Amino acid sequence: MRLLSPLLALLVALTLLPGRPLAQSSEVAPDELGLTVTLLEPGQAPYPREMIPILIRGVYRRHVTREALEQPDLEGFNWTQLGHDKWSEERLNGQTVKVMERRMALYPERAGELTIGPFTHHLTLTDAGDDWFDHDITSAPVTVSVKAPPALPEGEWWFPAKRIEISDQWSNEPDRLQAGEGVLRVIRIKAVGVTPEMVPPMPELKSPSGMVFAHPEKRLIELTPEGPATYAFWRWTIRPGNAHSTIVEPLTFSYFDTDARVLREVTISAQRVAYDASALPPVPPPGHPVRLPGWPLWLVGALVLVLGLGLMLWGQRLDLARVRRRFGLLDPMARRLRRAARAGQAAQVRRAAIALMRRDGSTAGDRGLLQRLDRALFAPRGAAPDLRAFARSFRRSHGGVTTKR
Repeated sequence: MRLLSPLLALLVALTLLPGRPLAQSSEVAPDELGLTVTLLEPGQAPYPREMIPILIRGVYRRHVTREALEQPDLEGFNWTQLGHDKWSEERLNGQTVKVMERRMALYPERAGELTIGPFTHHLTLTDAGDDWFDHDITSAPVTVSVKAPPALPEGEWWFPAKRIEISDQWSNEPDRLQAGEGVLRVIRIKAVGVTPEMVPPMPELKSPSGMVFAHPEKRLIELTPEGPATYAFWRWTIRPGNAHSTIVEPLTFSYFDTDARVLREVTISAQRVAYDASALPPVPPPGHPVRLPGWPLWLVGALVLVLGLGLMLWGQRLDLARVRRRFGLLDPMARRLRRAARAGQAAQVRRAAIALMRRDGSTAGDRGLLQRLDRALFAPRGAAPDLRAFARSFRRSHGGVTTKR
């Protein structure tokens, strides 16, 4: 009896302590169920396309029979879920509770104030009679301030990432290729905290004298503890365009380091692509030097030309007047006409034109031009004639004279 008395007293004391009854009722107290949304990296304001990791956490002090978590539309965000929902048990204030956690990565699409809408957890609970009933709990909305991205050069791709890893691989040694052989170059980019559509497009690989054939790029995504990691594979086949070697120009792009909050530039170095000298065919020996023909050949050509002209003119009468008309530089009368026109001596121009008409004959055009010149010279108030224009027109007209009058 002495032993039982303390045990009975302890049992009575425990019964009288305030606490929650073991049986669950259909009334749900506010502290029995809770759902929150937390920013896992609440530091500086993010930029557009920068990953915002969030944790949706539910704490349940009731037995949950069924559940379904409904997420909002997440307007203004792209998103990806980082794995499956995780259920576990924890002790809070000495009581065992059920905990549900879901991790997500949100990517704001624009700058400004964006709101992560409330998540709703649809639960099925049990009451004291072991009957099921539905009950919903909702998280509070969370507002995120997104800053405008820094200014970039025109055409530059805005590319925020937690970390970038790059590898440059070649199928063969690029500077020891066999004759006519090409080499496959593969650049692999691992971008942490990035989804595939955020990686810059595959750049153009340039070579001054090489042949470059681009292959379709590939992109893969993997979930990691730091967030999604995207793998991009850029591939080209390269072959020297000439007989020996070529240079592949470097590639450059920039990305924003979201951990250090700085803009970084990445350069993938240039590379020489060449055939192995031992695999190339031998260079043929140089031939005999080419010499230009000397003066004897020029003399023979001149003699052939003179003989040809002589044969063409054999038995024909040379018309000197016709030659003078065709080639004005050889005609002293034509030179006198041009010289007088340049000097502005109207009387001398008229005398030279009449002399040409007397010597070679005249055409209707010659006579018409001379009449217009006379009217301009002897009219009472006529304008001064353009002697140079008259000389040019008269030479063109007089050049067609074929018979003397």
